[in-house]
Amino acid sequence: MGLGAAPHLPRVLGWATRTRTSTGPAPSSRPPAFSPSPGRAPELRDGGGAAPLLCITPPPALHSPAPHLHARPAAMSLRFSANVSWLFAELPGLPARLEAASRCGFAAAELGWPEGCPAPALRRAAQRAGLRLVLLNAPPGDRERGELGLGAVPGRQDAFRQGLAAAVQYGREVGCSRIHLMAGRVPQGADRAAVAGEMEATFIENLRYAADLLAQEDMVGLVEPINSRITDPRYFLNTPQQAVAILEKVGRPNLKLQLDIFHCQIMDGNLSRNLETYLPLIGHIQIAQVPGRHEPDSPGELNFPYIFELLESLGYTGYVGCEYTPKGDTVEGLGWLRSYWESRGLQPGGTSKATE
Repeated sequence: MGLGAAPHLPRVLGWATRTRTSTGPAPSSRPPAFSPSPGRAPELRDGGGAAPLLCITPPPALHSPAPHLHARPAAMSLRFSANVSWLFAELPGLPARLEAASRCGFAAAELGWPEGCPAPALRRAAQRAGLRLVLLNAPPGDRERGELGLGAVPGRQDAFRQGLAAAVQYGREVGCSRIHLMAGRVPQGADRAAVAGEMEATFIENLRYAADLLAQEDMVGLVEPINSRITDPRYFLNTPQQAVAILEKVGRPNLKLQLDIFHCQIMDGNLSRNLETYLPLIGHIQIAQVPGRHEPDSPGELNFPYIFELLESLGYTGYVGCEYTPKGDTVEGLGWLRSYWESRGLQPGGTSKATE
């Protein structure tokens, strides 16, 4: 189902047509205006499930930007991580992509399950690049069977636990303390509503097991809703409301919400209010333009300058993962990030120019 079939999505504004309700100064840098085009989201890959706020008219409480948004100290600026399962795909292998991310100014990276890349090799590459690894997917399961995570799949509990153990060991070796626990897909041919209860019960059981194991390693587990309208019609966990309800039932402090703004906008919209409401539970955010899943300044529905200011005003201190498919060369497409750093008076990497 395309976005046109989601009548509940709120009205959106483009980057170049954002209206302002205060008399404060405009952002210091803006991308050129463009004509929106629909595009199509790419097929979900392992790095994506592990898995993009909307330029909406904000709710009353958030309608006027906070007065300090345009003179924000560097210490309060957002921290971005490069998802090297998506970015720098023109380079072979994760080590080369980590090096490229570092050269572009990133100080952190994230990735899907690093199949084929031994932990020692990835650790050395991250150390050479001076990058911190901040997010890792657990293994997705049996790809030949079409699996994309096992957390909520009945009858696959043993495989989930084996994959979790492998992810914990890998994370320990590379110094990554956040593991994305993928829910998985509704079984082929099954009715979602008919199996929802059993799948939720399985997910809760597995999440409690995972939380206890992760707590022993001082690690955090993350669950991510993936939209079922464009990206994966069969993915079990598909809205932030569903994810939060499950996290509340599990009741473990080291399990958090991984909120991909791309998926959240497609399924629910209302991003300003959702971010404000779920901020205490959010352990990681990811971004991409909607609907094309390209750079934040590419044509689409989302006003990322507003989104970034909102996250800053809410006091979000976690990482913002860049999980999108570049429209062309990755480095050329990072102009939006360079503009963000410049508008905050930062050097590449997000450090204050005052420290030079």
